[in-house]
Amino acid sequence: MEEELLPNENTLANLTGDFFDSLAFQGYALVKDFLTPEEVQGLQKGIFAQYEQGLLDKAGIGKDGEHHVNKQVRGDLIQWIDSSVDMKELLPVQEKLKALRERLNRECFLSLKEVEMHFAMYPEGTFYKRHKDQFKQDDHRKITFICYLNPYWEAMYGGALQLYLPQKDGTEQTIQVLPEAGKLICFRSDLLEHEVLPTNRQRYSLTGWFLDQLKEVYL
Repeated sequence: MEEELLPNENTLANLTGDFFDSLAFQGYALVKDFLTPEEVQGLQKGIFAQYEQGLLDKAGIGKDGEHHVNKQVRGDLIQWIDSSVDMKELLPVQEKLKALRERLNRECFLSLKEVEMHFAMYPEGTFYKRHKDQFKQDDHRKITFICYLNPYWEAMYGGALQLYLPQKDGTEQTIQVLPEAGKLICFRSDLLEHEVLPTNRQRYSLTGWFLDQLKEVYL
C-alpha cells in the first residue's frame, strides 16, 4: 500500500488536526516539508562532516547488558545527539521538535516530557530488520519520529520505511514511506513494528523518540 501524505505544510503552526487524529487513531502520521530545504541541507552537511571525522558508530540492538551489534539485523551508523555534539544547524530543528512535543501533549492528551535522538546513516546495501522501538523492559519511548534528509530520493533507490499496521481482524496492513528530504513521520513506539528496506544509496535521517519520563531519571 502506498503512503498517505497530508498536504504540504511548511511550519509547525500549520500542522492540522488531521495529523494528530491520524496518529491517535491509525498509530502513525506523515507530513511533507516539516523541515525546510535549508534545515535539511544544514543537517545533512553536519552529519556528513561527523561521518568524515569517524564520529558515527555501528548501531546495535537491545538495551543495557543485552546491547550488541548484529549486521544481519541492522547496518546503520549512528551518532547520539547530546551536549558533545556542537552543530548550530541543529538548534532550529530542536526547537521545532520541542514545539511538536508540546502539540502532541495538547492534541493527543499525552504526557511527553523529554526527547532522545540520533543521526543515522545507512550505507549502500544496508537495512534494519522488522522490529518495535519500545524495549520490553523499558516502556518510556512513546512516540517515534523520523525526519528524512535525502534530497531527490526516488523509489528505485530503495531504503523505504515499511510499517506494519495491525487490523481488527488479526491481519496487518503495510505501507511504505520513502525517505524524502524534509518529510516527518511519527508513530507509536509501542504499537507499530517496522523495518528499513535495503537501500541502494546512502540514506540519512534524524531519528528519535518522545519519552514520558525526564532523561535524567530515564538514564
